[in-house]
Amino acid sequence: MDYDRLTAVMRRLALEAGARIMEFYGAPGVAVRAKDDESPVTAADEAADALISAGLREAFPDVPLVTEEQADTHAQELDTFLIVDPLDGTKEFVKRRGDFTVNIAYVEHGLPVRGVVYAPARKRLFYTTATGRAMEETGAHDPEAAGETREIAVAHPDNAALRVVASQSHRDAETDAYIARYEVADTRSAGSSLKFCLVATGEADLYPRLGRTMEWDTAAGHAVLAGAGGTVVRFDDHTPLTYGKPGFANPFFIAHAPGVELAGS
Repeated sequence: MDYDRLTAVMRRLALEAGARIMEFYGAPGVAVRAKDDESPVTAADEAADALISAGLREAFPDVPLVTEEQADTHAQELDTFLIVDPLDGTKEFVKRRGDFTVNIAYVEHGLPVRGVVYAPARKRLFYTTATGRAMEETGAHDPEAAGETREIAVAHPDNAALRVVASQSHRDAETDAYIARYEVADTRSAGSSLKFCLVATGEADLYPRLGRTMEWDTAAGHAVLAGAGGTVVRFDDHTPLTYGKPGFANPFFIAHAPGVELAGS
């Protein structure tokens, strides 16, 4: 894989898709329908998916593509592939809470090694460089011209005063019980893959997810967090979370900065 080209293409497509999504976000009355798995989908999801999928297939025709909005891509058995969630956090989008993202990632031999997460309503853009380092880009977010960037890195956690981020739409009693096993100084809620990015920037130390997710929900944020020095492990045995699993479904997991003393499952 040409990582320089991959970085440029993923960044451009994420920004273009984000701009398309914001056209819908600013319009009244976005229609929502339920997919076969009961998850919500809108015209914004579908428009962003069409844009990203076409761009990735044109740029990397020999790399398999998995995308949330195309069910026929979910039956593949892969260990190296591109994976897309064109609008992660559809519930946040519909409720106009802003915490939704465009996620594009490249998984190589079961691990997400490159990714981009763009939160257009929050005006935050995170991605990995060609060398795998995690960056946040500020400025106008022009698809054709990169702006100023800063390298991001996880914090050095204080286990006596951890900062935890949890799901805004899917938090439950089981998650709260798990968080209660730590000495916590601050807990915040966020939607979509932004939770990975908050750990990656050092704004949080720990993100536990005890609920259903799919690989397209997590791969891009996982790649950004890994590029910032963070880790994502399975909840049950604390082994690395891998990709290309049957049906692209994830087990429960924990994303964290190294140094966090994980509680047992």
